[in-house]
Amino acid sequence: MNWKFFSRKKTSHTQPKKSKTREWVDAVVFAVVAATVIRGLLFSAYAIPSGSMEGTLLTGDYLFVSKISYGPRMPFTPVSVPFLESTVTSANIKTYWDGIKLPYFRLPGLTEIKKGDIIVFNKPDEADPSYNKPVDVRTNLIKRCQATPGDRLTIVNGQVFINDKAAPNAEKAQTSYAVVTNGTEVNPQMYQDMHIEVLQQKDANTYEMIIPNNNLAAFKRFSNIKSVTPVIQPAGSYDASVFPHNEKFKWNQDNFGLLILPKRGWTVPLTDSTMVLYRRAIELYENNKVEIKGKDIFINEKQAYTYTFKMNYYWMMGDNRHNSLDSRFWGYVPEDHIVGKAMITWMSIDSTGTFLDKIRWNRILRAIN
Repeated sequence: MNWKFFSRKKTSHTQPKKSKTREWVDAVVFAVVAATVIRGLLFSAYAIPSGSMEGTLLTGDYLFVSKISYGPRMPFTPVSVPFLESTVTSANIKTYWDGIKLPYFRLPGLTEIKKGDIIVFNKPDEADPSYNKPVDVRTNLIKRCQATPGDRLTIVNGQVFINDKAAPNAEKAQTSYAVVTNGTEVNPQMYQDMHIEVLQQKDANTYEMIIPNNNLAAFKRFSNIKSVTPVIQPAGSYDASVFPHNEKFKWNQDNFGLLILPKRGWTVPLTDSTMVLYRRAIELYENNKVEIKGKDIFINEKQAYTYTFKMNYYWMMGDNRHNSLDSRFWGYVPEDHIVGKAMITWMSIDSTGTFLDKIRWNRILRAIN
């Protein structure tokens, strides 16, 4: 029997072996595609740039943010350079092309956004036409969700109330206090050890400080501390920097509301007051042309008496209440701005520490809550 009959003949059509260069190119292309898919659909890394979430999250924390938790958001600007910020260098060179813009679409997620979740989202303030930025290239922020669509929100003397019930405060939340001493100087090392930030010194014995909750009782016991009282802006004191930036609503960061968070399908009557509260959402976030002619309101050139919202909206606030630019200042966050849920701290670096102490070992691979 001729066994060669069953053997495989080598022909000139056999695929040639890849060169080393080709193998490297293929590997790099695969890695870029895989990383882009993972970063776009599953999770991404995020660094804490400021102290608005201290002491829950610290400046220098590096996080993994789950995009699959609430559903991966498809890109608005699909053409961009992978792994780079939306602009680079001091010249703000764009790394994306906005010649193609896709509508908002989100894949199904594992869960809904809940009150208390720590969330990364795009900065709503940058929806203003002066920024000229698509949603997905706006600055990323991280805050805690305080209210969800349809909730009734008020803030009374710094305490958030949702649907007339006091909202739980973060375990490591902090705010500012007026501190009066007996004139004896406070040891600067104590500030560092207790993570206290001195905002200002008003006179020889009076200071304003941000003090973590877990160190407040111990701080009060120091012999040179005469009094420690929360700094609260009084009700009725108008702060023009606070949403909705209108004297009709004399609100400030410590006394705010009542405000109802818009919900998809909710129809609101259009009046002078509701237009102050919701015009930004109707016009900028939901892309309608709004005109007010006398007492008449026109939406997309048609007179309107009511408006039905197309998206859900959320209220985000920092745990460091007097050192956080958040929804109190730029209003609610539309659902298309939501990036994902902060899940775990994978690295933490203290820029003020010595070379050997820069890494905060106790925060590595720590769950976020």
